[in-house]
Amino acid sequence: MSIQFLIIILYFALTVGIGVYAQKKSTSSDAFHGARLGVLMCVAAGTGEWLGGTSTTGVSEYGYSFGISGAWYSIANAIGVMVLALFFARLYRSLETVTVPGVVERFIGVNARVAASVLLIFVMIVVGTSQVIAAGTLGVTVLGLDFNTSVIVLGIGFIIYTLAGGMNAVGYTNMLHLSAMYGGVILALILVGRDIGGMQTFQNALPAQPYFSWTGIGMPKVSSWIIASILGACTAQAGIQPILAARDVKVAKRAAIITAFAVAPFGILTAALGMAARIKFPELANAKLALPMLMMNMQPLAGGIVLASIMAAILSTVSPIILASGTMFTKDIYQRILRPDAPDKKVLFMSRLSTGISGGLCIILALLMYGSTRILDMVYFAYTLRGSLFVVLLFAIYWKRTSPKGAVIAMIITGIVGLFWVAYKAMYGQFPIHPAVTETYASVIVAFVSTIVLSFIYKDGKLHHQTSKH
Repeated sequence: MSIQFLIIILYFALTVGIGVYAQKKSTSSDAFHGARLGVLMCVAAGTGEWLGGTSTTGVSEYGYSFGISGAWYSIANAIGVMVLALFFARLYRSLETVTVPGVVERFIGVNARVAASVLLIFVMIVVGTSQVIAAGTLGVTVLGLDFNTSVIVLGIGFIIYTLAGGMNAVGYTNMLHLSAMYGGVILALILVGRDIGGMQTFQNALPAQPYFSWTGIGMPKVSSWIIASILGACTAQAGIQPILAARDVKVAKRAAIITAFAVAPFGILTAALGMAARIKFPELANAKLALPMLMMNMQPLAGGIVLASIMAAILSTVSPIILASGTMFTKDIYQRILRPDAPDKKVLFMSRLSTGISGGLCIILALLMYGSTRILDMVYFAYTLRGSLFVVLLFAIYWKRTSPKGAVIAMIITGIVGLFWVAYKAMYGQFPIHPAVTETYASVIVAFVSTIVLSFIYKDGKLHHQTSKH
């Protein structure tokens, strides 16, 4: 058994153990979904949404190909979280709900809550599937496991510790993951920097353009990331749930600000690792191999620690995602529509059941879609849905003429347009109108126009700010 394999196994076992220990604090449905969390727990649980597998292997791939500008992926996420912190965290927390669809209901109505819940559950399942695939791929490339075995074993582990402790498990384990991620990446940079001859060699070995330009990856890509992150951050259930579960509005806002500062630097570090890989392995056939190649050529103990940091990034995302899916089904559909009088024991049971099913779906889809580029298309579509939903919600918050019925139809139309945009790109290799008009821009424009037009068409249905006890 290699040192790298042993470190990964021990780290995973520690994560599961912490999650199971957290079960002691999750004896009610409120505790399972999160209640009265302090700043540290909110930050730890919230960062998982923004620092996943893409923030490590994905950003290092961008760093290998385009340089430091690949860091914009994580920086854009941080900007989105900061917008959430400054403009919406206090409002959201004051509404006394633990789901984004619950926020939607307060401004658009119960039908919009159900529609938003269905759309956002889909988003969570798709993003969770991509993270499970990343975990399975790590098992194949580094641990030498069969992909199916890797996905099933790791996936069951994700589910066990999330079901055991709920939001407490997510918070406690993500404290470990966040430390491991930053510690592992900084260690890797120190060791690789020493190996390639220090900062001077680093600067001299790569051309200034595009590697040391903050626009090297292209402004259309950067602006699209920023817009999608700002819109998506304000409807991302996995990232917002800890804020909604904060002790009070002050804790919610403070935690969101700290989360933004915790997220931003990570992309710079992982992009720098990709740049270092470019110096060490300039002829890689696939830029996705940049980070794995660096790790496998390190001293075994150090490589194992860095591997654990990548595993931490994946674990920190999967757990809050499947918890978010279960929370929305339980609170927005089961408890709000199907069984509003259900006792707490039944609600807790349904919370664990729906969370477990969400994890199971991610595993099944990961097994079915391994090696397919369609999962990336689905992820792009999912993020588009999330951002477009926020456009509709913004109208409902600030434009009193927004029609509840029109808003629901606008959500559906926007989803159809986003799906068409992504499917067209998958089939023909380009977007329908212009390369710069990505699925993000198309969906935002459609959400904006359709909400206004349909609100005038269905203007008889006045918008009332709803109240709900769930």
